[in-house]
Formats: sequence, C-alpha cells, structure tokens
Amino acid sequence: LQLVESGGGLVQPGGSLRLSCVASGWSLNYFGIGWFRQAPGKEREGISCISNTGEITHYADSVKARFTITRDNGKNTVYLQMNSLKDEDTAVYYCAADAATYPGLGCTRESSDYNYWGQGTQVTVSS
Repeated sequence: LQLVESGGGLVQPGGSLRLSCVASGWSLNYFGIGWFRQAPGKEREGISCISNTGEITHYADSVKARFTITRDNGKNTVYLQMNSLKDEDTAVYYCAADAATYPGLGCTRESSDYNYWGQGTQVTVSS
C-alpha cells in the first residue's frame, strides 16, 4: 500500500485547504486512515482518523469543529477539509493507514498503530 498526500500550500489565517490522501496498491476499504501533523520542534500529533467504513471519526481538540475528515473508498481517497486555519496549524501533514480493527472505537489517533505512511505535504498558514 502506498499513500500520497496533496493539497498543501500557503494560505492566510482564516482560509481553507483540502488535503487529499490517495492510495495505490491495495483497496482502502480494509484500512482506517489517520491524519497527522508535525511542526518544527514539536512531536507528531494525531489530529483526525476515520474508520474503514467512514462511519466513525475522531478529532483532536485542536482541530475539532474546524477540520473534517471524509473518505471515498471508490476513489481510494481520504480527504481532510481544513477551515478557519490558524498560524499554529502550520506543519507537515501526513496520512497513514492502519489495518487493525477497533470494535466500537473505529480508529485511533496513535501514530504507533499505523503501518503505512505517506511522504507528507506542507501546510503554511501565514499573512
């Protein structure tokens, strides 16, 4: 399974971006997907995840109500819609795939649970 992120860039505070995570080599139907970010000098943060069916999602408090994770298994793609962006959202954003199942929980935001990672896409929020 290979993952490729896209959609990053430079945006002003208050603006929006939509990140995409496209998978190849295997169907995403079998994987929960997480979005993570890492800013310079900071630890990697699990900001959102979505279960393999798309029925369950979780968000970190830092992005709740501003970011939305969705998936289109027919396109083997997961999206992260980011609205009301702030300076502190500046980071490299990664998507990752987890083959494990979590009955009731759906997915996790723990990076150690994820087996496959993309190369990352830079998001810079600045005026």
